[in-house]
Amino acid sequence: MAFQDRTLTCRDCGAEFVFTSGEQEFYAQKGFEHEPTRCPQCRRARKRDRSSSSGDRTMFDAVCSQCGAATQVPFSPRPDKPVYCQDCYRAVAGRRAR
Repeated sequence: MAFQDRTLTCRDCGAEFVFTSGEQEFYAQKGFEHEPTRCPQCRRARKRDRSSSSGDRTMFDAVCSQCGAATQVPFSPRPDKPVYCQDCYRAVAGRRAR
């Protein structure tokens, strides 16, 4: 199948961009069924925005059930479940893996 460069319009910024024959071949090899709807600049910006927003994790203060040290965890601690600091978690998780 011979691919030809195609001009597409970005759904975010409205700019035209070229979907090259090489990119089309790559998409076909990977089994992608849909052509890109965003220009390369908008794709990069969207990827950057998505990855930076995932870093805003809410942390909760807790006390380690093993050593009593103050720590922070990415979940709301429950009184019926133990919470460990990083060092104690590694020790406890290492014992479980064996």
